[in-house]
Amino acid sequence: MKKIIVFTDLDGTLLDSATYSFEKALPALELLKQNNFPLVICSSKTRREIERYREKLGNNDPFISENGGGIFIPKNYFNSRVESPGFNVDIESDYDVIRLGAKYSELRKALNILKEKGFGIKGFGDMTAEELKEIAGLSIAEADMSKERDFDEPFIFEGNEQELFNAITIMGFNYTKSEFYHILGNSDKGKAVSILAGLYRKEYGLIFTVALGDNPNDIPMLEIVDCPVVVKKRDGSYDPGIKIAGIIRAEGIGPEGWDKAVSRLVLEAG
Repeated sequence: MKKIIVFTDLDGTLLDSATYSFEKALPALELLKQNNFPLVICSSKTRREIERYREKLGNNDPFISENGGGIFIPKNYFNSRVESPGFNVDIESDYDVIRLGAKYSELRKALNILKEKGFGIKGFGDMTAEELKEIAGLSIAEADMSKERDFDEPFIFEGNEQELFNAITIMGFNYTKSEFYHILGNSDKGKAVSILAGLYRKEYGLIFTVALGDNPNDIPMLEIVDCPVVVKKRDGSYDPGIKIAGIIRAEGIGPEGWDKAVSRLVLEAG
């Protein structure tokens, strides 16, 4: 059986966009565990938020935070030393961390400059936990975790989207969009997945990579894997911005579609 590596977004993909539950994906999650296939969370969420869901999932695989800003590899996960040419590897007590993203302080400065230029922006760093709770549907504890950022600043915005994107690009930063707008450095989910997939190939040889998402910020990740999968959004539609050759359109909203697609791939691999 070929070694399948599954990379997945969280909100609206593995997690229901309204309840944040992965219950409908439990059969496929169990199949992955039975076959010892890694499940790598690749999300716009912060380290603390992802760790919370990894605990709920009983997941011990690496994860990618804040739209590809950081790769967190548990200690001694790979037999060989964790290396990534061109990027720093920070040795922490629990993880080897490959840092791809810009410093959060630089992103906050850039956002303040954009506000001074007249753009109607409000970042997570400008909000209290109570405000974030209201706009994102989070608990206070979850809102606090979502504000502990390292590589990416989500924000809300009213105005001309293209003018904003042009201004961000001119300043030397990148942007993406999911439920919120995001400003980030020279990092994205695709670069992070590519690096981690390379480490898996070094460990196992031949692998088969799968990625699942539902929003445009997932496109870089979906474009570089062997098997890209898009799940339906809450209204039953597929995001019209995701146009990738050979993509699988999962039959189901969020975790329901996730379960069907992953179950089928694992069973076919067997």
